[in-house]
Amino acid sequence: MIDESGITTLREELNKIQCDYAEIRLSSTDKTVLSLRGESIETVSSGISLAGSVRMFDRGNWTFVSFNSPDDIALYIARAKELSLKLRAQPLNRIKSTAAVKVRKKIESQIDFSSVSLDEKFKLCDEYNKILLGSGKIQTTRTLYRDTHANELYLNSEGAEMLYDKSHCGVALSAIAKEGNEIQSYQESFAGYGGFEFVNNRHAEAEMVVATALELLSAEEIDGGRYPVITDPRLTGVFIHEAFGHLSEADFVYENERMKSLMKLGKEFGTPGLNVVDDGTVETAAGYIPLDDEGVEPRKSYLIKDGKLTGRLHSRETAEKMDEEVTGNARAISAMAQPIIRMTNTYIENGSSNKEDLFNSVEDGVYACNAFGGQTNLEMFTFSAAYGRIIKDGKPGKMVKNVMLTGNVFDTLRNIRMIADDMELFGGLGGCGKGGQSPLPVSFGGPHLLIDNVLIGGKQ
Repeated sequence: MIDESGITTLREELNKIQCDYAEIRLSSTDKTVLSLRGESIETVSSGISLAGSVRMFDRGNWTFVSFNSPDDIALYIARAKELSLKLRAQPLNRIKSTAAVKVRKKIESQIDFSSVSLDEKFKLCDEYNKILLGSGKIQTTRTLYRDTHANELYLNSEGAEMLYDKSHCGVALSAIAKEGNEIQSYQESFAGYGGFEFVNNRHAEAEMVVATALELLSAEEIDGGRYPVITDPRLTGVFIHEAFGHLSEADFVYENERMKSLMKLGKEFGTPGLNVVDDGTVETAAGYIPLDDEGVEPRKSYLIKDGKLTGRLHSRETAEKMDEEVTGNARAISAMAQPIIRMTNTYIENGSSNKEDLFNSVEDGVYACNAFGGQTNLEMFTFSAAYGRIIKDGKPGKMVKNVMLTGNVFDTLRNIRMIADDMELFGGLGGCGKGGQSPLPVSFGGPHLLIDNVLIGGKQ
């Protein structure tokens, strides 16, 4: 645990540092993980860890020292200073200063998972896993449970201070079905900041995972071509996070001359009803942060407002280099990793239509649901929907599989014809990866979208 006397000691040591800027991060974490795969118990683990770091900005350079115990903090600070003196001064490099913010935050739980025995946690996972194994066509399954309680401390030389007591709990369920030579899988994840309430009573969801995997076995492969496509809120979120959100991270833009031209503020990217947001202040979402890992308050940042590019995501350093405001998006996977620019909760805001309006506007098209991942290359993207349904005369019907959407993110944004009013955010046990730091908790989402002229790969 991190107590007040320890905070005072670290603050006193921090105030002694002779440099332009410095920060100390410390985290105490208690984690339990249970994993069942098929008929086997894969993992049962529980442990407590302590991690921390000192980061210093001096003479235009960053230095970073990580540690497992704060007892020798003066030594770690001296080492960071020693490293900085070995580097050539970069007087033109500067970082943004911000007002000192002090935060005390504790996540409340409906059911404290520390009061639930390991046996009870295992029993619930076993119930879910038996549901997943309930069909003879299910070849294997995986049920993953994880709970984490962490106390995080942040201090910087500007006077910022954060003590964050957080609890996160979740479960991921997956099933792989096989019939003949055909193999199909489906998975879902349920998690959030809070307690055991996020994993309780997920039996219906486990049944849905099995039913979807089995339905995919008999689903036809989609015919390749261009379609009007309706994306469900989850696929909307994956698209805006992967295809556009990463392009909005200022370190990526600043280091790429071509992207500087493409991502010029004020450029029109869509209809006036299109609004794209990154917002780390949403307390119920996986990407919530009281402060980022540079002591900057998160905020609601409009990346696209009324169809025009209006902002991007910054650290102190990129905000200074690009002469823009800090946004509170410097994040690290742990106290032993350096902050880099990362998204928080990224989504498309609600539009003025309802879901039925979108379907009624499509005679022949595709309803693309969920996402199994994909890849991006600058503005080009390829995503695999978990499954699709053929739309005929405004009604979604038979399931189709191997629905792979490909295109240019800027063209796709301009081809959004209608935006529904049913925005949802999704988090789960996974997260975002960048710079070798994964999985960082984030949320993504949006409403149903109707997008014209989407290229879908499939049989010819």
